Amino acid sequence: MVEEGDRIDTDFTLNIVEDGEEKEVKFGDLLDRPAVVSVYMRNNTPGCDKQNESLAGESSYFFEKGYKLIAISKDTCGSHKNYAEKKGIDYILASDPDYKFAKATDSIVEKNMFGNSFEAPSRSAYIIDTDGTVLSIIEKVNTKNHADQLKEVIETISES
Repeated sequence: MVEEGDRIDTDFTLNIVEDGEEKEVKFGDLLDRPAVVSVYMRNNTPGCDKQNESLAGESSYFFEKGYKLIAISKDTCGSHKNYAEKKGIDYILASDPDYKFAKATDSIVEKNMFGNSFEAPSRSAYIIDTDGTVLSIIEKVNTKNHADQLKEVIETISES
């Protein structure tokens, strides 16, 4: 996994849903201001729902602090559109079925579900500056209190 202070490769494209519109963007172009990037596995699953509900409930905090809020999963943009509407999500949902972001952050891990082993992105969060520098990492997301976790980190970054 990348570490704080590392600069990630931002030269890859993702399909995103922003303000109900689907578009393809270069990840680096999303970094017009510092970004909070929250990685989750799948829409409409209990832990991932809690994670996004926590972010949706506090999204104005991140916007007011000058951060772009991006949540990434392997779901399609069609699924993301429905999910955003259902959950009241006003931030960017990115579709990453090829794990491009996880590869850029070296955060693909082995997981086990129902006795099956597979590789997938870790449930983690990153605060990334406009040049791709990783300012902070939360390696273990607390799904229920994810926004509070991120707010603590942002307050610490603001103080430095």
